[in-house]
Amino acid sequence: MKVLIYGASINPQRYAYLAAHMLHNKGHEIVLVGIKNGELLGTKIHPIDWIEENVDTVTLYVGPQNQNGLLDYLRKLKPRRVIFNPGTENEKLRTSLEEEGIETDEACTLVLLQTGQF
Repeated sequence: MKVLIYGASINPQRYAYLAAHMLHNKGHEIVLVGIKNGELLGTKIHPIDWIEENVDTVTLYVGPQNQNGLLDYLRKLKPRRVIFNPGTENEKLRTSLEEEGIETDEACTLVLLQTGQF
């Protein structure tokens, strides 16, 4: 499954970093999008307007204050599902995505992976 981490980070203390490693270790193809340049697990962190084809899931690691333009971005990306990790919850964005036919989940990607619910 191809998973896009929106808010990717090379900082080992960030949850996005941990999620990238866990997704990779579980055999998922990861696409990294963030505001800072870098590389993680041999994968380049792309700028926040990067469009990748055939993304199944987007897992969000940016708070609502940094989600301007995210609805338009996600419409272009057309994922099957968007996961709102703790601290990223945004009821207006969630409702808009569901109206577009995109499944949403308010959950922790790390917990979903650890419990086999991803």
